[in-house]
Amino acid sequence: IEAAERATLSPLRMVATDLDGKLHRAMAINEVSLLRQTAQSARLKIVVDGRVRMEELVCDGLMVATPAGSTAYNLSAHGPILPIGAKLLALTPVSAFRPRRWRGALLKAEAKVDIEVIHPDRRPVSASADNEEVRNIAKVTVETDPARTLKVLFDPGHALDERILREQFAF
Repeated sequence: IEAAERATLSPLRMVATDLDGKLHRAMAINEVSLLRQTAQSARLKIVVDGRVRMEELVCDGLMVATPAGSTAYNLSAHGPILPIGAKLLALTPVSAFRPRRWRGALLKAEAKVDIEVIHPDRRPVSASADNEEVRNIAKVTVETDPARTLKVLFDPGHALDERILREQFAF
């Protein structure tokens, strides 16, 4: 254990507001994802740190991923791989239809992301913090929880940084 490489992870805090106005709170180590609940695409408004960044994203979903989660669902949605110690979050669309060429954004780890569902009564969306799902949401707020950290130990011969680099150069 003394020879182990250490990493500190900061989980995400999700506050989802459902159509009845009820608040649902959850934590995520990997990502918070919003996904359409029906065959119709989701329509989402994205606000970062109080500033509207996208009035309408038409997509199957959207996720906010931590460095720990960037190699999971985020990667399969063509999001960037983040080094484990990076003070960044990946904002990654899932099957974006409009704007067609938008591939997402990298945000400071301290960013506060508000995602509003446009017409949530006609185009229902669910939100998941890792494996905890809330259905029929109207709005979700996602931010890093500064009060919580997780310490992770890695075998020096199998360091996560090296595995992330190998994944980035694998074709």
